[in-house]
Amino acid sequence: MPGIFHLKRSGDQYMFNLKSSGNGETVLTSERYTSKQNAEGGIQSVKANAPYDARYQKLTARDGSPYFTLTATNGQIIGVSEMYSTTRARDEGIEWVKANAPSASTVDQT
Repeated sequence: MPGIFHLKRSGDQYMFNLKSSGNGETVLTSERYTSKQNAEGGIQSVKANAPYDARYQKLTARDGSPYFTLTATNGQIIGVSEMYSTTRARDEGIEWVKANAPSASTVDQT
C-alpha cells in the first residue's frame, strides 16, 4: 500500500504525517516547522533518508511501547512513528516506511 504525505497547518506552523493509503493510519509524524517551505523540505528529507537502516532509531517509550525515529544525515529527527504493541510491529513499520516513503505523493491540506 503506497504512502501519502499529508502536509497541513498546525496553528501558525506546518507539519506533515506519512499515512498508509490503504488504511489511512499515520505511520510517521514530523516536527512543526515555521514555514511551509521548511515542511516541504522535511518531506524531501524523509524521502531521501527512508531507505537507509542507519537512519532509524528503535526506541521504547516509558510505558514500554516500541516506536522509532527517522533521522537526517545531520542526526536531526525528521519523523517519529506511532506507538506499536510489539517490537515486531515496530520493525514492520520501519520496513513499510523504507519501502513506501521514497515514492509517496503529497496532499497539501494547508
